[in-house]
Order: sequence, then C-alpha cells, then structure tokens
Amino acid sequence: MYKKITVSFFISVLSVSFFCCNTNTKKVSDEVAPPTKQTMVCNPLDLNYRFAVDDGPSRREAADPTVVLYKDDYYLFASKSGGYWTSNDLVTWDVITSKQLPFEDYAPTAVVIKDTLYFMASNNKAPITIYKTTNPKSGEWEIANPNFPIAMTDPALFYDEGRLFLYYGCSNKNPLEVVELDVNTLNPITEPIAILNSKKEDYGWERWGDYNDQDLNPWIEGAWVNKHQGKYYLQYAGPGTRFKSYNDGVYIADNPLGPFKLAEHNPMAIKPEGFINGAGHGNTFQDRYGNYWHMGTMVLTLKHKFERRIGMYPAFFDDDNMLYAYTGFGDFPYEVPQKKISSPEELFPNWMLLSYDKPIRVSSELEDHTKNLASDEEVRTYWSAKTGDQGEWFQMDLEKEVVINAVQINYAEHNTTLHGRNANIYHQYLLEYSQDNSTWYTLIDKTKHKEDVPHDFTPLQTSIKARYLKITNYLVPDGTFALADFRVFGNAQGNIPTEKPKLQISRLEEDKCIVNLKWNTVDGTVGYNIRYGIHPEKLYHNYQVLKSNSLTIRTLNKFQKYYFTIDTFNENGILKGTEIIEVN
Repeated sequence: MYKKITVSFFISVLSVSFFCCNTNTKKVSDEVAPPTKQTMVCNPLDLNYRFAVDDGPSRREAADPTVVLYKDDYYLFASKSGGYWTSNDLVTWDVITSKQLPFEDYAPTAVVIKDTLYFMASNNKAPITIYKTTNPKSGEWEIANPNFPIAMTDPALFYDEGRLFLYYGCSNKNPLEVVELDVNTLNPITEPIAILNSKKEDYGWERWGDYNDQDLNPWIEGAWVNKHQGKYYLQYAGPGTRFKSYNDGVYIADNPLGPFKLAEHNPMAIKPEGFINGAGHGNTFQDRYGNYWHMGTMVLTLKHKFERRIGMYPAFFDDDNMLYAYTGFGDFPYEVPQKKISSPEELFPNWMLLSYDKPIRVSSELEDHTKNLASDEEVRTYWSAKTGDQGEWFQMDLEKEVVINAVQINYAEHNTTLHGRNANIYHQYLLEYSQDNSTWYTLIDKTKHKEDVPHDFTPLQTSIKARYLKITNYLVPDGTFALADFRVFGNAQGNIPTEKPKLQISRLEEDKCIVNLKWNTVDGTVGYNIRYGIHPEKLYHNYQVLKSNSLTIRTLNKFQKYYFTIDTFNENGILKGTEIIEVN
C-alpha cells in the first residue's frame, strides 16, 4: 500500500490570523504566496518517525538507514519504522506500508540487481527470508529466497558486476564477516570470512561512551560497501548506537572479500557535538547527479536507549580517493542540489543559528523541564508546559531585529502514551513574529495542519525581519506541549568575528588517541568549530564547541599525524581559521 504522507514543507510568509490571547495582532495581508518547491533540509530529517510498538516507554525510533536509487526514485529503509519511505528529491519523503516485509526486524538492507529491488533484515534465527519487488511504490513484495541459511545481524547486500556479497555482524566480541552469494539462488557460495574487528587500543573512535572515555569493548556493526576507482570501501559503525560518538569508520581493499586495510582518513563520518549528534550505522549512496550522501543514525537515547533519528550528510571522494562525510554545522540548514557539486561549501546558505541561549517567556513550565532548555542546543533536554491544552505558548526574544530565513520546531512529546503510527498523530500551532512585542504578525499558520512532522523544519519563501517569535499550541497528539529546541536560522545583520583565537594543543604521550585543546575566548562569538585531519588540505573532521574555550578529543588514530585549526562563528557568519598546527 502506498500511503502518501508529505513530511517536509516550504511555507511562505502567511496571512495573519487572529488568536484570542493576542489582542494586538495586526492583519497584514490576505494573500498567500504560491508554494515553491523546497530544496532545503535540516538534520535530523523531518520524517514521520513511528512510535515504538513494544511495551517500553512511548517514543519514536528510526535507525540503521539504507537508501537506494531505484528507477529514478530514492527508497529509505530503517529499523523499527513500520514501513519505508520514498522520495524523488531527497527532501520530501512519503511513507509506504507493506504487509509482506518484517518491519520489526532491525537494520534492513536493500540492493538493486538489474531491474529488481531486493530486501532483507536482521534475524538471529535461520532460515531468513529475502524479498524482492519491481514496484516498491505499491508496497507489494514477493519472496525471493525463503531459506537463507545464515542467522545474522546488520546485513548489507552489495552487488558488483554480476557478483553479490553479504556483509554482516553486530558484536562487542566477534568480527564482521562476508560471504559471496549466488546471484540467482541468493544462497552462500563461500564460507564466511572474518574481515575486521575492533582495535580500540589504537583507534580512538572505536572507544566506548559519548566521549570515547570508557574502557569497554565497543559494538562493531553496521557494515556497508561502496566501490570507487576499483577499490572497495568497507564502512562500519562503532562504538555503540546510544552514544553521541556513534560514527562510521572505513577500510579499503582491492577485492570485495578482502583483505581490508584501514583507510588513512578515519572515521569517515562522525558528528560529536551540536544540537543532535551521531552519524554511524548508515550507508553511503549516489544521487541521480552523481553526488554522494551519507545517511546515518542520530542519537537521542533519552526515553529509551534506542530512541534515534536519521541524518543525511554530503559525502565526497577527494582527489586522493579518500572518502569522507562532511558533518560541519551538520544540523544547520543546507540545500540538496539538483546538479553535480564538488565541495560542501556549495550547499550551505550561511543561515546562522539565532536562537541559542536567548531569553524565553512561557505560559507555564514543569520543574524539571524549564523554558531555557528549549534554546540550549541539546536535543536531550527540553521545555514542557504543564498541559497540552490549546493556548499554551512559548515566546523567544532574539534581543535585536534580525533577518529570519527558517525555523525548526523540535517536539519533545512529553508524557505521551502513543504507540505505532496513525492518522491522528500531528501537531497544530500558530507561529507569530513581532518587532516590538506588542503588534504581532502571523508567520506560519498550522492551526488546521494534519501531517506528522516531529522536527518541523520550515524555510521561508521570503525572509522576514523580527525580534520576537511566539508559538501558540492548538493541538498536540498526546501528552504536553513540549519543545526539545525551538531553533531559528538567518542573519543578525552584523559583523562576523574579526579576531582569530590562538590555539594550543597537547597530545598525550601515554595515549596518542587523545589530544587536549584550549584557546583564548573571543568576544562576539557564539561558538567555535575545530577542524582537523591528516593533512593541512584535508581537515575533514569538525568539532563544534559552545560556551567553552577548551576541548578533549579522544577519536584519533594513535599512529597518525594530525593538523588542527579553529574557526569562530556568531549569528552573522563564520571566520575561518588560517593557522594550521601540526601535531605528531
């Protein structure tokens, strides 16, 4: 069954509507500008994530994504989602349900072989069923192999010039493995071959914990393979799906069965800080223009250890065929291009974060979920009103008149009892703006909105100037009116930072996976972005820092030389660092 639920929108500045609490609301226009096709996204992707159907706490979940391009449309499969999604542009996604596929099995994989799309998912009991379809939009699938003999977790199917391979494994003890399959029967024709396991003593990104600071064995899992210039790039996830540090490393081989050797640049995808973190256990795919994207798992783990979301990052092979995903400012808005691009700079419109740590007024609040927690750039904390009643409101003072280009409303869904997906799960609200906190104009009217958008990202067709924003609740599907963060993007119409901080770096001799950094505080900044890598022209890693002038990074390869620089940013833009420091 193909059930269309559009999950991202492009909203113009709307006509003003009247709400009883705003007696000074002023009517601006009855005209609504015609909608324009949206090309912007903002992580986490604004999918209609399903509420879990188990007996645990009410929470949404989607993780371990695989995206394939099939017959000029994209298909996204993710764990525990009750369906899969399709898109024609990687921006707007529609959910598809199916009676045949095992949606409660973790870590689904899909592969295109000639004119057919194949699907399988994790199962620790054999035999496993593999499915196929030539019409995935219909939701109708048939069995391709009912008796696949290997019980395993985290499968990844890879088709290469007439040969088919299955990579799999998810363990804090056992290695990832690969077998070759017969393309016709879909059964193994080789014995399993162990291809990699953790070397956490040498590779810091594999170490346990949010900040890679715990001495436990990591979970090595979530294999994926891309072929580029005759080489095979085996990606794998660690140290665990519940951690901010969840990342994808990469090995390279001349043969799909190995042996695989660690790539120089590692991990290939990591997003350790920001509003929401994580880039592990995903897949890297090409769009129809030849651009690479890395779809990864983003981490909440607040209500449950498997409470997760999906993020999409631009990925590249550089001139030396090094694979990397660009995660700098990876939860700021960026454009999904309709052409071939060569660098991440082509995607970002310089819409800066305007809402961090701003003064807030609210209609009510709970003691443990106070108003400031909706502007702290941390998805694991949130403000909650005392009720979910119509009329609860949240107001932000941006402290000066600024240019606003987009807003992202992240619902925290406090005290819900929802499970599964149904047509009655949606939020309704009125968003208004003001220059003087007296006369209010309607910015977005979703008072009759009936689509599920839990991370409601709205780029404005026409930017506005305002100092105050106010969102008034009309309806929540359950629980209280609660915001994990109310995020505003645009430009504060001022100067970017002019001073470049002096960076000091000390790498631990006793453990070269760890490096300590500190720098002088620069006035007029919102934060800093540490860029580093294995060559002065390959600073592919990014680490965002707010409200601090020091940082410890524990994700280095102890055998590798690194280079570091520091950028400063504020509400007007970014001052790139130019001094690059070599660290042996």
